[in-house]
Amino acid sequence: MNATDLIGLTGTAAFTISGYLVGYRKGLDLLGVIIVSLLTAIGGGIIRDTVIGRLPVVFVDNTSLIMIAVTLMLAWVFNLAKRERRILTWSFFLADAIGLVAFSITGAQIGLLYELNLFGVVCLAFVTAVGGGMVRDMLVNEVTQILTEGIYGTVAVLIGLAMYILDSHGYLNAWALYTIAAAGLALRLWAIMAKKNLPKLGRHQPYKY
Repeated sequence: MNATDLIGLTGTAAFTISGYLVGYRKGLDLLGVIIVSLLTAIGGGIIRDTVIGRLPVVFVDNTSLIMIAVTLMLAWVFNLAKRERRILTWSFFLADAIGLVAFSITGAQIGLLYELNLFGVVCLAFVTAVGGGMVRDMLVNEVTQILTEGIYGTVAVLIGLAMYILDSHGYLNAWALYTIAAAGLALRLWAIMAKKNLPKLGRHQPYKY
């Protein structure tokens, strides 16, 4: 298993956990939790594959589905959703951050494989990373994080940019991917702990035109 596959499976498990925790917090039934977890984990990949005009990988390869099933079973066996509130909150933040970083890398890697330009690589990194979370938040009627937390999609953009530059100079290898993953995760967790966001424009309260 190469570095990209390992990172991708890690992201799948992480986003499955984030979907599971959101479904539990919203009081969904068993099927609802499964659906939210599934779409969080595979939504970004399906959107990405649709954009580049190929059959979604999850429709022909069962690896991601098996990982999702195993992750959900472990979450249930260990009663993950029954932990105290503080642990649940940080479990969600950590899982979501890992999924964000991992899928940014896999999305950018697909862009490089298809020999896209810088814009294309960054777009695929962004779409793959935030697509599942957007589907999850829309399903449970929440404003998606990409619209409220500036240093969320920014992480995906920076990862796509870094991978394109390193690949252009022949330095993109397994260790480079792990380093990018660690840096991206550190940035996202720092933004959460320090409550950092990009500056907002105009009024801070919604208003009608």
